[in-house]
Amino acid sequence: MKRFDSLKSWLDWQENLHPIAIDLGLERVTTVYNALNPDRIKPLTITVAGTNGKGSCVAYLEAMYRAQGYSVGTYSSPHILKYNERIKINGEPVSDDLICDAFSKIEAVRDEISLSYFEFGTLAALTIFQQANLDIQLLEVGLGGRLDAVNIVEPDIALITSIDIDHVDWLGATREAIGKEKSGIFRSHKPAIVGDINPPDTLLQIAKDKQAELYLIKQNFNYSKQKDVWTWSTETQSINDIPTPGLKGEHQYRNASSAILAVNLLAQKLPVDNESIRSGIKNVHLLGRFQLINDKIPVLLDVGHNPEAVRTLVDYLTESFPDKKIHAVFSMMRDKDIAHVLELMNPIIYDWFFSPLNNPRTASEAMMREFFAQSSISRVSFGFKSFNDAFLAAQSKSEANDLLLVFGSFFLVSECLNEFKKSELTK
Repeated sequence: MKRFDSLKSWLDWQENLHPIAIDLGLERVTTVYNALNPDRIKPLTITVAGTNGKGSCVAYLEAMYRAQGYSVGTYSSPHILKYNERIKINGEPVSDDLICDAFSKIEAVRDEISLSYFEFGTLAALTIFQQANLDIQLLEVGLGGRLDAVNIVEPDIALITSIDIDHVDWLGATREAIGKEKSGIFRSHKPAIVGDINPPDTLLQIAKDKQAELYLIKQNFNYSKQKDVWTWSTETQSINDIPTPGLKGEHQYRNASSAILAVNLLAQKLPVDNESIRSGIKNVHLLGRFQLINDKIPVLLDVGHNPEAVRTLVDYLTESFPDKKIHAVFSMMRDKDIAHVLELMNPIIYDWFFSPLNNPRTASEAMMREFFAQSSISRVSFGFKSFNDAFLAAQSKSEANDLLLVFGSFFLVSECLNEFKKSELTK
């Protein structure tokens, strides 16, 4: 039996334990989960899947339930600054000791079963939550839905935020194929909430086949904006005077609306009053989602890394910063639709600065040079040794009324925030 003295040692070991970094399938992880929790005891559970918006929906749910005074566990990924962010109780990342203890319990029962890094983390979160006397747990799917480790738990509500092209090697290259994978979290006779305005037919068919209780935005629930507030409504009820969501962008009204419906549908078991809903929506906070850091030259951070997320980013920048010259510090993972992202962003970016990242999945400088060469973009700078070098170069080309944009990857935003932490720029 392996045991380690530090969280870092556990994580380093897990990264090399399983032969495949992403290994979708539930058989191995279910066997270990049943050994850890033979009676499958769990708190009330909302499972959230989607191409974009998963983290936002989980954050809204957490904020509303916490405003009402409930004890809430949230599991999400990836983390931005620290692994512990993935497993939170009442908004606070759990301690290294708690995670290491959960890993030890998993190691004691897994026998010869090989687990991936993500599967270890999922089992650790479920183990910690089971012991924490929670009122509700919020589980964010890592990849897809049907075969994701989170799907070993029976949700009381399944929520899908949006469906677009991403992770094509694992989920398929069409919205129909991806919709089929994501709707794997639906359960018979349980609510299935969909915040995508145009859901694929596969999703609708699976909801029907499973006899899930399907709720579609614009059909079964909706929102309408007034000047400084907005209204959430279904056919039978409404909540008025909700403040502007704490997370910015038009898409956040859809995410917040889906989260409010989930709270509403669980109200008999876990009632939440309208004031707690309003407070949660207003006060939610999430790193790296249209996160603005006001400095001499303001910096906007966004983890958007696929065409749907980037279209949303373009809309937000066009609406919120119409007269600013935008300098982009940029990097992406090599399996992403880089060409499409460049095409979408090109009209609003003045110049680009490619940042290298210390991650094996990152698009290399040579690869990125090729993408830029095939685009119509001419103002792009390469040759930087680190994120900090790229950022300082972008900063040196910026003037007081400009905007520095850091986007394209969770890993890039993580490096940026870590650098800001060192320089105390975020204080």
